[in-house]
Amino acid sequence: MQQQLKDLMGTNVTLYGASGHCKVLIDILNLQGILIELIVDDDPAIVDLVGIPVVLSKEFTKQDNLIIAIGDNLIRKKISQKNSATYFKLIHPKTTISPIATIGKGSVVMAGAIINSDSKIGSHCIINTGALIEHDCNIGNFVHISPKTALAGNVRVGEGTQVGIGAVVAQGVKIGKWCVIGAGAVIIKDVPDYAVVVGNPGRIIKYLDKELYL
Repeated sequence: MQQQLKDLMGTNVTLYGASGHCKVLIDILNLQGILIELIVDDDPAIVDLVGIPVVLSKEFTKQDNLIIAIGDNLIRKKISQKNSATYFKLIHPKTTISPIATIGKGSVVMAGAIINSDSKIGSHCIINTGALIEHDCNIGNFVHISPKTALAGNVRVGEGTQVGIGAVVAQGVKIGKWCVIGAGAVIIKDVPDYAVVVGNPGRIIKYLDKELYL
């Protein structure tokens, strides 16, 4: 880990999205000595964030070491589709990650997260503070695994799904794409695409409009 930190020092990174999520990423970047060149946002009223200059996206030309610093999964996907940038993967130094786990481009892993053996994390994911992802899990692109969530072994989570804070997912469960798993939910059976699930045990309360996610 110390060698990794040395290798990253002096790297210039651009953040897309002047958000609360962005502030957390700034802390992680500062902790590792990674330089923040600027922040890009679409709101002309925002000129800086915690002292870092913010420029409008139409003025943005940098195409390397970009992180999409926005918590909304669908917005992250749309921004990634319109930017042919090289994306930067950010991992807090106080994490536990198996050497045979894989993490895709543009994804961020927060403090205290654990990613165990042979799990696969897609691109532009958020693995939030204290999340546990057990062995052989497969997490699709643009997924957000919220703080203190626990996924048992061999769990599958489809593209764009939000797994809420403190949720628990039993071993071998498959969660579809663009689902919402409510805070504290306990998921013991498979969840279809676009479902919104709450409670213990988890129950489907509605479906999202899939046309919004095509």
